[in-house]
Amino acid sequence: MNIVIYIFAGLFIVLAAALLFSYYRSRHPGMLLMSATYGFSAALALMLMHWWPLVLGFASAWALRLMGLDPGRNHDPQGDRRPE
Repeated sequence: MNIVIYIFAGLFIVLAAALLFSYYRSRHPGMLLMSATYGFSAALALMLMHWWPLVLGFASAWALRLMGLDPGRNHDPQGDRRPE
């Protein structure tokens, strides 16, 4: 079971790093919150060596997404300055 926790925690850390890089490029505050959620849940799972922080982090990230903190496909980081 420990190997499974290591694998999923590693995936969560990679996902947190990708979301942090995405936040750096787009400055969307939801990306920072989701990155912190995935990162903290992975760190907590590695410290406690239990599976429930990963499930809690995944559910929290989905809750943030359902609240509208995910930028979605049509997000324009520069505002509404699209050429027509």
